[in-house]
Amino acid sequence: MTAENLRKYGVFIAALVVACLLPYIGISKFMLNVIIYAGIFSIATMSLNIIMGYTGQVSLAQGAFYGIGAYGLALLTNKAGLNFWVAMLLACLITALVGLLIGLLAFRTRGPYFIIVTLCFNFIVYVVIKNWDWLSGGVRGQKIAGPEFFAGRDARYYLVLGFVLLALFITWRLSRSLEGLGFMAVRDNEPLADALGINITYTKIVAFMISCFLAGLAGCLGALHTGYLSPSSAHYMLSFNFIIYLLVGGAGTLYGPLVGTFTVYLALEFMKDIGEYRFMIFGAILILTVIYFPRGIVGGLKSLRRWLKSFRKKIAGNKKAEEGA
Repeated sequence: MTAENLRKYGVFIAALVVACLLPYIGISKFMLNVIIYAGIFSIATMSLNIIMGYTGQVSLAQGAFYGIGAYGLALLTNKAGLNFWVAMLLACLITALVGLLIGLLAFRTRGPYFIIVTLCFNFIVYVVIKNWDWLSGGVRGQKIAGPEFFAGRDARYYLVLGFVLLALFITWRLSRSLEGLGFMAVRDNEPLADALGINITYTKIVAFMISCFLAGLAGCLGALHTGYLSPSSAHYMLSFNFIIYLLVGGAGTLYGPLVGTFTVYLALEFMKDIGEYRFMIFGAILILTVIYFPRGIVGGLKSLRRWLKSFRKKIAGNKKAEEGA
């Protein structure tokens, strides 16, 4: 193992150890609650990263798929009486199936038209959930009860942590698979990918379905943690939030969704005392980030590391030249 890999895995292991010990180091219940939400939203942002970061298709429907997963779990447990874990898996699969149906329609378009189709779909899902009382409970919402073991906040924290790691593993494995290479080929040069024999529509739909599955998973975890669902669980603003998290962290990177979600979500929570001014301050910071770090925090750090490595090699080369002279 090289020194670079050792350093990389060392940072990950250290962060994982801290994450595992977090409930036992005197953190407040409020702060732990905020971190749980950040973890749930980071899974949704990872779902967006697959379709947007790796495949190059900007989807504004992730909020809808988050809501479909959440309400799917509630309906399958409350109305169908299914076991929680079976219902959770089925809710994620249903979300992926809906993604397939929407993908077959939406991928007939491209560019801004695809974005508009996905946004319109999010509007439709939100309006249906808000107004169809029998199905969703309407504006009153509905309660959802999870397994007794996860009634405690600490237990839910570890459950979310486990699924965050699972989503990270799926993203990592996917990015190194032939399917993932196909995603990136479509993102980087669609005509060339088509010329090389890659089925463009099939590739996009597969990426979209995986993305929807993870968004549905995030929705299920959100429903379990809150214990209550309202139409805001499928609000279109969630889709915009996930895009902001991804852009700040770094689209097309493994840790970008995680870093971006925790950075933005925690920053806004810490600035709550200044009220609406926090959005003005954060908006200015976001503009500067997009201008000066177009590849996000993780992408920017990678570029900085490459520059430092190149700079050190240049210094070492100059020293050797001086010694030779």
